[in-house]
Amino acid sequence: MRLLIGVTGGIAAYKALELVRLATRAGHQVRVIQTPTSERFVGTAAFAAITGAPVLASEFEADPARGGYPGDAAADWVPISHLALVERADVYLIAPASANTLAKLAVGIADNLVTTAALAADCPLLLAPAMNNRMFLHPATQANVATLRARGVCVLEPASGALASRGEAGIGRLPEPAELLAAVETAHRETDSSWEGLRVLVSAGGTREPIDPVRYIGNHSSGRMGYAVAAAARRRGAQVTLLSANVTLPTPAGAEVIRVGTAAEMLVAAERVFPAADVLVMTAAVADFRPARPAAHKLKKTTVPLTEIALEPTTDILARLASQRRPGQTLVGFAAEHGAGAVAYGADKLERKGLDLVVVNDVSRSDIGFDSAENEVTLITATGAETVTKASKAAIAETILDTIVALRRGTAPAAPAVLSAGVADGGPGGVA
Repeated sequence: MRLLIGVTGGIAAYKALELVRLATRAGHQVRVIQTPTSERFVGTAAFAAITGAPVLASEFEADPARGGYPGDAAADWVPISHLALVERADVYLIAPASANTLAKLAVGIADNLVTTAALAADCPLLLAPAMNNRMFLHPATQANVATLRARGVCVLEPASGALASRGEAGIGRLPEPAELLAAVETAHRETDSSWEGLRVLVSAGGTREPIDPVRYIGNHSSGRMGYAVAAAARRRGAQVTLLSANVTLPTPAGAEVIRVGTAAEMLVAAERVFPAADVLVMTAAVADFRPARPAAHKLKKTTVPLTEIALEPTTDILARLASQRRPGQTLVGFAAEHGAGAVAYGADKLERKGLDLVVVNDVSRSDIGFDSAENEVTLITATGAETVTKASKAAIAETILDTIVALRRGTAPAAPAVLSAGVADGGPGGVA
């Protein structure tokens, strides 16, 4: 996503630095523009250092990047800066939006780069007011907010709490950076048609390999991550087929569900659906081994001295599908690793299986992963790795889908290099 952030004058401008950092870490292409007053609080150099792109504070200032966002090729002409930046933006967020800026936009005044870009925006425009509570609650400010909302502008509700003035508290605080980024991503998803008609195949849960008709070899996967991915893809308009292995969660609305039990059953179902899929997201924890000779009847502990169970490897479903891929397909694998070396194992898996993206999480942590509502993952692509800090699995799923969009568009940003481990997988292939 190309995100344009406008920063106006106010003490809350310091929070915009963290917002920019979070947005770039999430893989978004970010440009920042400022009002001259905002420079009294945060200088352009700070934003430029985080984004890796020039920061403009005047509509008369030449843009060295010629309207481009990080990762874009520069235009071969000199465009008008405020028009080019907002024309290429997927979302334009002004944060903080001062009372003065709200008033200007309500009546159409464009006397600086931030307000001029706002009038030229045909992408979603979000405003995040931040000011003293008396200023926000003043009838003039409230009327301006109502006017802007009536025009279809998304004016976020400020937070309540301690304010900049000593001893004062109330409504008027800028929402936290993570909340601002979530609002931006939601606005982008609502206008993103890139998933419409895409056929997405998702696997979820954990396979169970029978020892006898009663007992099995399995794992702790709950299927929550896969179901979150399937639900998110459906919300974006994709046609979703979900291979569900021993999951008891509610079925995502609108998804076609194929229930499987074993690795062999999942392989058969996956090979049937995969040729028509545009995107494959293999979150399932597929057993690496199965009993070579499962008993036809329940084994009795009183009559059978069971000292060992002979195991044989299961088929590597993801590798099998990757060997059958056609042009235009995007393949995503998951790796549940334990402790040190998780990212290196994931990088090796990406290269060895010919994938586009590997999502790694550390299942040695008790607060994330299996059967947890939250997760923390590292996204590994051919350009490097990026950590997505602890968040709900629904939020992680949205970030994964955003990365898939960037991969399919060829706009996935470069990230720090990751060294390949050069070793085989060390555990189940999915995350919970």
